Parts: sequence; C-alpha cells; structure tokens
Amino acid sequence: MSLFRQKRDFGPPELIWNGMPQRSPGRPNHMPVTRETALKHSAVWACLNLRASLISTMPIDVFRRSGGLDKEIKKPDVLVTPWTYAEGQPVDVTEWLYGSQYDLDRGGNAFGRIAAWDGFGNPSLIQPLPLEEVTVSVKNRRIDHYKVGQEELKPFEVWHERQFTLSGVPVGLSPIAYAAASIGGYLSAQQFAQDWFGNGARPGSILKNTQKTFKKGETQVVKRQFMASVQNGEPFVTGSDWEYKMINGNAAETAFIESREFGITDAARFLGVPGDMIDAPAKGSSVTYANVTQRNLQLLIINLGPAIARRERALSRLVPSQQHVKLKTDAILRMDPETRQRVIKSRIDSRTLDVDEARELENLPPLTQAQKDKFKELFTKYTDALKEDEQLPEGGDPA
Repeated sequence: MSLFRQKRDFGPPELIWNGMPQRSPGRPNHMPVTRETALKHSAVWACLNLRASLISTMPIDVFRRSGGLDKEIKKPDVLVTPWTYAEGQPVDVTEWLYGSQYDLDRGGNAFGRIAAWDGFGNPSLIQPLPLEEVTVSVKNRRIDHYKVGQEELKPFEVWHERQFTLSGVPVGLSPIAYAAASIGGYLSAQQFAQDWFGNGARPGSILKNTQKTFKKGETQVVKRQFMASVQNGEPFVTGSDWEYKMINGNAAETAFIESREFGITDAARFLGVPGDMIDAPAKGSSVTYANVTQRNLQLLIINLGPAIARRERALSRLVPSQQHVKLKTDAILRMDPETRQRVIKSRIDSRTLDVDEARELENLPPLTQAQKDKFKELFTKYTDALKEDEQLPEGGDPA
C-alpha cells in the first residue's frame, strides 16, 4: 500500500500525500483502519501516549558553543510558549511537543503553520495543525506546496517534522498504515466481543429435532421462535426430541483470545515500545532488571533515543545557527533514593561534582558559612577519632 496517489494532469508527475488512506481487506465484517480508528486499539493508544508523554516532559535546554564548551543560555519564547489559542490560553511547549510527537509516531509527520519570525529569521510562533487536514504536494522529489483545507501554503510557511523517512521521499511513513493488518484483526476481534456480549451475537449452531422431519416452512417458524426467545434473554424450553449444538464455538473462543493477545504485542513492535511497558502478555519469557533505572535506561537508549535525537535537531532550527537545543534525558532516569545518593557521593569523591552542585540536584540551597564551619568541626573530630583508633593496638588499650 502506498501513501501516495499519482496525479497526471499536466506537466511532470506529481505526488500528493494526504495522510493515511483507509485500509480494509475487503471483507464486510473486517474493521477498516485509519489513524482515528486505530486509537480504539488499547495498545496503540498506550504506546503513543507513553512515547509522547516521556519526550514532551523532558526539560528543554539551549546551549551556545563557546571556547570548546557548551554554555547554557536563555530559551527563546518559541520554546516556552510556541502558540496561543486565545488571550489567556497559551499553548505550553510541553503540550506542543506532546501533540507533535503523537503525530510523528502515528503518522510519520507533524505540521504547524509559522505565524511569525524573530529578528534572526527563525520561527517565533507556530500554530499546530491537525495531521488529517494537511496535504503535501510533491514535484520532482521536492515539496511544492502544502494545503490546509482549501488554503495553499508555501514550504517556508509550514513547520514540518518527519519520522520514518526513506531516501528521496520528502514525507515520513505512517507506522499505522503498515500495521493496519494487525490492528484491523484486533479491532475486528474487539468488535466481535462487543457484538457477542452487547448485541446477543451467536456462533454458528444447529437446532435439530431428533424425532421429527419438518415440512417446508416449518423450520423457519421454529427458528424464529428460538431466536426470539434467546435474543430476549428468556429460557428456551424444549422436550426430549430437541438437540442444540454450537459449531466451532470453542475454536472461535481460542482464536479470539489469541488474536487479542497477538494484536497487543504486534502493535507494540510497530510503535517502538517494549511490550511489558504497556502490560502486554508475554508467554514463555520473562525480562528482569536489577532496578527501575536499568529498565528506563533500556527504554531510553533503544526505543526513545533516535526519536529524541531527531527532535533535538529539529528544535535547533528554532534558534540561531551557533546555538543548539538539548532535551534533558536525565528526567527519565530518576533513580531510587539509595542509588541516587551513591551516585552523588561517587561524583563528589571523584571531583566531578561539588557539594553545592549536589545540593542543587536535591533542591537545596548552597551551604551557608555557618553550615560549612559546623561540617568542618564535625569532620575534624571524626578524622581525629579515626587517627586515634588507628594508633591503638589490637587489644584496644594504649601500649
């Protein structure tokens, strides 16, 4: 399935990207899959929400390279409040990053209308655009223009981030499009369950009279009476000559459960999230970690690392060329208190962190002179006591 459709009116071939088309295998009982219907899949929702939540809540820092070192500087307004919906209703950068990351992960692209520029020629206001409303026109492997509804925008008027790109293709690929078969199977199973428990659906079955042969038309009367009874939840009363047999009921139940479980793990693979992070069932295998920090480190390096790097490069286009943007990934590696204190002590002992910097990490103010004097007094007494103990013989009494 292609994300493009060919247009051959006049001039060179033109490609039109308008998001992900509806996909259905053609069976009337198979759920069609779009970016919207895919969100009914619990695993799709969980994966998209997890990735967008983690990346959007990472603190943003801006650095200027000077003398071989990165010096942190004040963030421009576009990285604090990139847009306002109305007076008194600003769009915080966390909200803006969440929405754009959500679009990148489900559609491979995120769009915004550039409404203003700063004195350096960088965007200073970016209006988020719904992914479904944007159409991209491509000529000769270059973007010719964008359309939002019926309005045509030039490329310099649009903020466009891409993910899952292929060589020569100026738009990103949609994981939902390629996962449509798996997601569609899950949604169909989900619809089957809703029909089964909510609408009184029944598997194929046989209602057989073992003693009597019915004339033409009598079977329809019996079937209507039976269906009217069971669909209303009433008991079906029979004599000794009736036999009711469900066809493939157990097999259908087994296939239903397996399709639901497979659909969850399959969606997690497509969307780049470890299955256990969204409580996906894992048969015959188990993954254990020494602590939460190791688990989060694996998620950060393998699953989120590439997406974070792409976003940092994209956001660096919002600042002057000699500056760059970093997302503070330490936010996801929050340690348990005991491990955190061991790491801080190790850094102080190795002279890579001073005491006041360590206190700042704990949201504590720098030491006052009175506190420093007190610590000096205590450590002096402690050191003197250690020296005295070292001079004592093994028996503990002076020689």
